Amino acid sequence: MRLTAIEKPPTLIARIAYWLCERELGRVITPMKVVYARMPALLPLAYRLVQIERKRLVLEAPLRHLVKTWVAMVNGCSFCVDIARASAVLEHISLEKFQALPDWSTSPLYDDRERAALAYVEEATRNGRVSDTTFAAVRTHFSEREIVELTWLNAVENYYNRINLPLEIEEDGLCAIAQRRANAKAESRAQSGKGGPAERVGGARVAEPKDL
Repeated sequence: MRLTAIEKPPTLIARIAYWLCERELGRVITPMKVVYARMPALLPLAYRLVQIERKRLVLEAPLRHLVKTWVAMVNGCSFCVDIARASAVLEHISLEKFQALPDWSTSPLYDDRERAALAYVEEATRNGRVSDTTFAAVRTHFSEREIVELTWLNAVENYYNRINLPLEIEEDGLCAIAQRRANAKAESRAQSGKGGPAERVGGARVAEPKDL
């Protein structure tokens, strides 16, 4: 990493952001300490982007996370791959498809809609443009509103990647933290008698009460 992480945020808004980040993700993420601590004016923008993605898009959450993860993988941004997977775990989405992403074009795990979306964002990321053939495939499976959302997600993910990569910000282990938290919560529910059938958190089996 090319800049030192700032452990003690210099402004009130940054201190609040550190606290919220740790509460949600289990630790203060490195971009918060490296980028936002030095440019706290970016925090409202970052918050707004997250809120738009979570509450204003019609695209289903699993596909959104797959798209973000694949764009980050294409760009080689390990931090963004990690946080996208962590977000999926926090939303109780299995990681099976995420683990198979390098083979999305041939893996039977993906349907034609997912393949069209992943091909679209990959080509846009690599070339800045997409071919008529790629766009026609997207139009077959997505509405015009959804195509705009895919394009926006791709642009936002590239924005984050382009910040992290030059500064050599690497992954924070957020997915592992999210899985531990989710498994601990499931085990606590099972032990209290509130758990139902065995669950899978991020692709990992959580024990049923009878297994404990």
